Amino acid sequence: MRILITAVYIIINFLIQSTILHYIEIRGVIPNTTIILVVSYALLRGSTEGAIVGFFTGLLQDIFFGTSIGYFALFNTVTGYLFGRGNHNFYRENYILPMMLCAVAVLLYETMIYITSFLFRGQLNIIYILVNTILPETVYSCIFTIPLYRILFGTNEWLELKEKYKYRLF
Repeated sequence: MRILITAVYIIINFLIQSTILHYIEIRGVIPNTTIILVVSYALLRGSTEGAIVGFFTGLLQDIFFGTSIGYFALFNTVTGYLFGRGNHNFYRENYILPMMLCAVAVLLYETMIYITSFLFRGQLNIIYILVNTILPETVYSCIFTIPLYRILFGTNEWLELKEKYKYRLF
């Protein structure tokens, strides 16, 4: 059941990220809900599930938008694994920490994308990219973290109660 719901969330996120969010872009910047999904799963379920969700979200991005297979999958997998390492040390009902961690994740993710795609090609205008793309996307994603984390948190609590009840019976 958990795998099915996770797959549905990944597909819905991909569809929303690639279609609907372009209608609410501000100066060409849309929130990175993929990183929000990966970090939220990593915080709620741990580094293994965060890495798995990161791999499949990145694989979808690679298949539809990437120039090579594995580029986004690698970044999303590493993000899910690293941010899932501290999932036992945080209070899940607190929405400030996931919001801050998602902001850090988007900032690091977009910086790594810039370094590997533009800097290696000789485009050295990092201040322009930072001010006009990376920081606005970080703030925009930070705003979107609260409702998305709330949905994922509620679903995770429901699934954990269901699993707890199932294992208690047998």
